[in-house]
Amino acid sequence: MRATRILTGVAGTALMGVGAFLLSDTGDVTGVLLWLGGAVALHDALIAPLVLLAGLLVRGGWRGPVRGALVVAGGVTAVALPVLLRPGPTANSSVLPLDYPRNWLLVLAAVAVATVLFTAARRLVRGRRRPPSP
Repeated sequence: MRATRILTGVAGTALMGVGAFLLSDTGDVTGVLLWLGGAVALHDALIAPLVLLAGLLVRGGWRGPVRGALVVAGGVTAVALPVLLRPGPTANSSVLPLDYPRNWLLVLAAVAVATVLFTAARRLVRGRRRPPSP
């Protein structure tokens, strides 16, 4: 177990080095820092409070899956924000050729469906494990 943690730490550090190199190579440090600052602000102002609120409001076996779905949906939204907030059509139609708002909603729907299926499967498995009452 310890070797796995060390290997994961080394791989993570190497990937951070690659990211830092690529960032310094592109020269758009200000834009990246602005985006990262916005992602932190989005997390602290919206995602974390929603997850905490869900923990207070949702009871039973749904609490964990709902909180997990909110974390995934928040992360997907944070990554999708640049294309969701883009200005109108561009002169070059190949720059952002897809319907990003629709695709974002489809991903959120897939997260919701996966959460429901996961929770239902977990309840089904737990129901089968219980010994019969005498």
